[in-house]
Amino acid sequence: MTKVLFAAGDARWEDWQAPLEAAFRDAGIDADLAQWHPPAEVDFVICAPAGPHQDFSPYTGARAVLSIWAGVEGIVDNDTLTQPLTRMVDPGLTAGMIEYVTGHVLRHHLGIDRTLRASRDGAWRPEVPPLASDRGVTVLGLGALGLAVAQALAGLGFRVTGWSRSARDAPAIRCLSGAEGLRDALRAAEILVLLLPLTDATEGLIDSAALGHLPAGAFIVNPGRGALIEDRDLLAALETGHVAHATLDTFRQEPLPPEHPFWAHPGVTVTPHVASATRPASAARVIAENVRRGLAGEPLLHLVDRERGY
Repeated sequence: MTKVLFAAGDARWEDWQAPLEAAFRDAGIDADLAQWHPPAEVDFVICAPAGPHQDFSPYTGARAVLSIWAGVEGIVDNDTLTQPLTRMVDPGLTAGMIEYVTGHVLRHHLGIDRTLRASRDGAWRPEVPPLASDRGVTVLGLGALGLAVAQALAGLGFRVTGWSRSARDAPAIRCLSGAEGLRDALRAAEILVLLLPLTDATEGLIDSAALGHLPAGAFIVNPGRGALIEDRDLLAALETGHVAHATLDTFRQEPLPPEHPFWAHPGVTVTPHVASATRPASAARVIAENVRRGLAGEPLLHLVDRERGY
């Protein structure tokens, strides 16, 4: 029997136990799923990067550590983790991210906030918004989530530019890479969407210099990682109007402290890290497939590159 350790915390166990057991059955895996096994007997570890298990050295026989999160910056540099590490790419998570980003991009594109303010004032201002084809949207990060979001936006008719560390190619998307490509991507971003992983190279990437490349009156949507943005620089750009509005779902410190200026700023929308989430019902099948692959000696899905950090 394959011993699978659920090491993502007691609070998640209730939500994950039944979907995982069902996914293992459907995959034909005889799995002993539990929150504790003798460490030397564990075959696979299911974890959350910020979960209670931070020392992986006792699991000497584990074939892989399977994260239930898409972001792995909280675990990828863990020196005790010598086993292969996978991140979560889940259809439910992807769908949720597409819905969040397209919803807020359309909100800014159509000027819905302005319309709502006018309606409260009893003001009749027939301002016709541009068509999507007249609006440039840039997505920074063309991983699984970023590419899916970029394709969805392109499908709505937006002029989509995507930027990634390595060169990519995708239909209907202008794909850029490298330092010069980043500048060009920012210059095209009437609406900027941040879906980069958090690494040493991306932390603080959106600083005063990067913000200066944006068109005047740009909008920012950040459902990626809070530390991609230098908070003070964003606030300064909002004060001058160079950035018209920022919709932020992730922050350097979470929960966002009550005294943080983002809460009260009229140019900021704060959402409490709800852009998307791993759905156990669909994500359990991804984990079961990786366990099957690990047992069969096949390549694991969504294997993390330790050098790149994602």
